[in-house]
Amino acid sequence: MPKVLSDADIETFRQRLCDIAEQKFAAHGIDGVTLRDLAKAMGVSPMTPYRYFRDKDAILAAVRSRAFNRFAEAMEKAADAMRRKGGGQQGEAYIDWALKNPAAYRMIFDISQPTWLDYPDLVMAMKRARETMTSGWKALRDIGHFAGDVDLAGHIHWSAMHGAVMLELTGLLKKPLDARAIARRTVAAIAKDLNVTRKD
Repeated sequence: MPKVLSDADIETFRQRLCDIAEQKFAAHGIDGVTLRDLAKAMGVSPMTPYRYFRDKDAILAAVRSRAFNRFAEAMEKAADAMRRKGGGQQGEAYIDWALKNPAAYRMIFDISQPTWLDYPDLVMAMKRARETMTSGWKALRDIGHFAGDVDLAGHIHWSAMHGAVMLELTGLLKKPLDARAIARRTVAAIAKDLNVTRKD
């Protein structure tokens, strides 16, 4: 007789499966991973993952939702801390998180999922993460240090952070250059161009 799983059992298995899937998807891409691969890595039968997820696309959506939410949480904490000190951007926190969580970062930015609209949790997680990219600029606007287009500024800033991070993650930077050094100079130039009247 099959074991009756509690909600906690189900959630524990789902999270463990997502942990393994995150690493494998990031390393091999969507097409380089099968449910059989994931089941083998977990030491379970090939059919076991289907008890918890409809298919590989559903696993991918769950993994990406987790990654977006973890990223957003880190950015929100940084924004709150900086807001208490008078406003600012979350550039340092962005780079810290990306370099400490490369697999999750790749799940956010390197993976294309045409079916993302089919997963409400993923839609909400993506929206939450996207909103963190403008929160610092909104803080600067609210205290009178920025009067420009918040959405444009947020996307420019995001592009600068992402470019610097990807150069480091792909091994294209040589010391003394690193993502942090490049991002600091780039953000300073962006702030000047956008007429920010206060340095972070």
